[in-house]
Amino acid sequence: MNAKKLIEENNRKRERLTPENEAYYSDLLIYIRLQFSLSEQKSEEVLMELLDHLLDGQQAGKTAKDIFGDDPRGFADEMIEHLPKEKKREFIPFIGGIIGNILGWVLIIRGVLFLVLSPFTDVDTMVHPISVMVIALIIAAFVIFTIVFIFKMVERSLFKEKRKTRRETMIAGFIGAAGMAAVLLLVKFLPESGPSFDFSWWASFLVGSVILFAMYVSKKVKGV
Repeated sequence: MNAKKLIEENNRKRERLTPENEAYYSDLLIYIRLQFSLSEQKSEEVLMELLDHLLDGQQAGKTAKDIFGDDPRGFADEMIEHLPKEKKREFIPFIGGIIGNILGWVLIIRGVLFLVLSPFTDVDTMVHPISVMVIALIIAAFVIFTIVFIFKMVERSLFKEKRKTRRETMIAGFIGAAGMAAVLLLVKFLPESGPSFDFSWWASFLVGSVILFAMYVSKKVKGV
């Protein structure tokens, strides 16, 4: 059974857990899945074995703490040490997919805005490739930083009796807003340099649509 099927089966089986056992197991699951250096296939196989073991114990009247112990983080770290790391998850394609979606929507929105505004005002459709590449790198760095920060914050919040969910959500929102504001300021004051070419509204809309369609087809081919 491949990783995708294992995840689907895991989701179905978890519904049979008691609330207490589900909370314990879900923390284990998230913690292990956040280790992107591990083999996804092997990780999902181990998670399924743990879930089956927990379901068997639950039928016998045992809790997750009875089966796996009072130190779930330590137990998870021990499991991680024995999981193979040679087949790394596709973290770069994951980030690339997010950036591709952002780029596609930005180009489509740009095309629509230019189409709507052009009858009423002069619209500058000239594009400077060098400046665009610099802006793209800045946005990519911001996206990567934000994703890594959120993953680390989620990881730190696991295995706690009392979670400060509201506080963590506010911190994540503040970091995201502050980062986006910084990116917009950099974009605003970044000087335009190098050669330029005309990139009309329809070309922008077309390229954005092609990017999003390519991302959609890629997901379907991979079975995501």
